[in-house]
Amino acid sequence: MFDLHPIARLLILGGIGLIVLGLVVQVVTQLLPGLGRLPGDIVIERENFKLYIPLGTMIVLSIVLSLLLNFVARFFNGSGK
Repeated sequence: MFDLHPIARLLILGGIGLIVLGLVVQVVTQLLPGLGRLPGDIVIERENFKLYIPLGTMIVLSIVLSLLLNFVARFFNGSGK
């Protein structure tokens, strides 16, 4: 018979991770209300249709996360390489 305890732990950790991610998104949208309306974000609205493509926002988030992860990696590696 299969041991399901590792799968259960993984599902619990995944759920906790999603809750934390949701809380982070809520806090960030409260602190930076204009984050989803940057230049470069595409919004197409029709009668019964709305398409939102946050290109500008994703570029900014990508740059910020890249810089943050690079800083963390250099901090933990010590040498910066």
